[in-house]
Amino acid sequence: MIKIEIPLSKTKNILIILGALSFVTLGVLFVITPETFISPLIKSHQVIIIAGILSVLLFGTAGVYAMKKLFDKQVGLIIDEDGIIDNTNASSVGLIKWADITDIKTGQIASTKFLLIYSSASDFYLEKAKGFKRKILEGNNRMYGTPISITSSTLKCNFSDLEKLINERFDKQRNKL
Repeated sequence: MIKIEIPLSKTKNILIILGALSFVTLGVLFVITPETFISPLIKSHQVIIIAGILSVLLFGTAGVYAMKKLFDKQVGLIIDEDGIIDNTNASSVGLIKWADITDIKTGQIASTKFLLIYSSASDFYLEKAKGFKRKILEGNNRMYGTPISITSSTLKCNFSDLEKLINERFDKQRNKL
């Protein structure tokens, strides 16, 4: 099997950083001047402040992670005879062995699509994760029935090409077994 390497996209990561910076700025404004954002829809200072804090935390974390990925020298995704080596997002688990994969489905939140990798060894991937990454994997497992997901949002590749490539390789590997 030919080894395929898909690099991380600096452009996509810069766009994520800029978007995160915008939402962090807006969140800070919500916290320091909530009265500015009072409207007929939202009349409570507390709701605006809470939204601001959540915005700073969520998008601040995303921005820091995108900044880290911007300078990451590792390849974003490698597909070879052993499996898929994932380095695409904060919940990446590293090598996902073909022998462990039982199914691949597409998930979507808002306009972001991602691949859900179902595995006979889900507990293995959960157990090797620590801290915040483990919490993300556990959340994925509760929501989708698998801890493993792969996104193209940080890769030099669009989602449909990634989906097609991984599904083709998975079918080839499944036919070998």
